[in-house]
Amino acid sequence: MELSRRGFIAAGAAAAASVAPSVSGAAEATVAAKPKAGELNNELLGTLLKAMGLKPDKVEERYDFIFRSIHDREEWDLSMTAVMSADNSSIWVMAWLDELPKSAADVPRTALLRLLAANDRLGKGKFFAYVSSNRRFVLQRVVSNQNISTRLFADVLKDLGASVVESYPQWSTAAWSSSSPASSNVANGGDQPAAGSLNGAGKAPTRTAAEPGTTTRQ
Repeated sequence: MELSRRGFIAAGAAAAASVAPSVSGAAEATVAAKPKAGELNNELLGTLLKAMGLKPDKVEERYDFIFRSIHDREEWDLSMTAVMSADNSSIWVMAWLDELPKSAADVPRTALLRLLAANDRLGKGKFFAYVSSNRRFVLQRVVSNQNISTRLFADVLKDLGASVVESYPQWSTAAWSSSSPASSNVANGGDQPAAGSLNGAGKAPTRTAAEPGTTTRQ
């Protein structure tokens, strides 16, 4: 039996109606995947850093860059890393500090205790941590991924930089006394962000400070 023209049109309309909900649902899912206003994803994080006049180097999922901090008329070039958390709910910002001495005998317990004590005073989500893969200390801050702007993020970097400079006596391994009792156990300051490895982000300090993982005092 042949379909009438009216029946054919009706059948087509019904088929289109059945497909429409799935198409609409896919569109809604696409919109939901986009960051909300004031939120960042990995790509937007790089764009934000460039808009601040920085020169981020993207390595896997992280961004390494040099940030200049001025404190008491001294200029410090600080090597920093920014990386999104695994679920994009927060941004981890790290300032790379000194490398841990290779010998456990050169790691005084009192120096590590001073770092732990400093964690209680830092505030604003900042804390010292140890990245075992690079054998380096970091001072890091966790920032909620909400209402992010260049001004807010600049304030975050300035605050982190100021804390690095002010806590220099605590994290500088050159200031440690090797005569103090040593401990082979180094505390880790918490889980590192899952989005990307930090391998290779720690470099030996140099006076020119143009590499990730370097803190240079001018």
